[in-house]
Amino acid sequence: MNYQGKLNAMEKHATAIIDPGATIGKNTKIWHWSHICSGAEIGNDCKIGQNVFIANTVRIGNNVKIQNNVSIYDNIIIEDDVFCGPSMVFTNVYNPRSQINRKAEYRTTLIKRGATLGANSTIICGVIVDSFAFIGAGAVITRDVKSYALMTGVPARQIGWMSSYGNRIELPLRGKGLWKCPNTGETYQLNGETITHKK
Repeated sequence: MNYQGKLNAMEKHATAIIDPGATIGKNTKIWHWSHICSGAEIGNDCKIGQNVFIANTVRIGNNVKIQNNVSIYDNIIIEDDVFCGPSMVFTNVYNPRSQINRKAEYRTTLIKRGATLGANSTIICGVIVDSFAFIGAGAVITRDVKSYALMTGVPARQIGWMSSYGNRIELPLRGKGLWKCPNTGETYQLNGETITHKK
């Protein structure tokens, strides 16, 4: 195949468009009808689903899974091991109007390592979704999300905690306590309103 951009042992479907200048890591796979813009940086071992758009100033880490029909606009940063569910939505302008150019007002959104963004969820620009947070399907995130927090609803609110493995942590939203993951044996400690993870 004849690849455009700076590509390194990656795979793309013939219908995918990769603009010259895009940087894509090893073993990344790009599926049907996706478009990667020239300034985008994508790490190793990523899976880019069908009909995905990735804009110029997007930074994506390693082992990120982006499911079908996701658009990742300018000023979105996604760290390693993030899951973006089908048709979930990012924004980069808080108060868009068609007749007003607000490119100078883009707000940066940061999705930290290991987070899950469920199908049809919406991430309003300017927030930080911390490590291993779990955003439920259809949730609308309007403010920063804590590590390991389980968020659902419109607007989203925290209803619990999720482990890095993806199990519900059986601890209250606040207080003190310990919980051990039955799959990994790792321990999670609640102190106040914060969970810490001990391997």
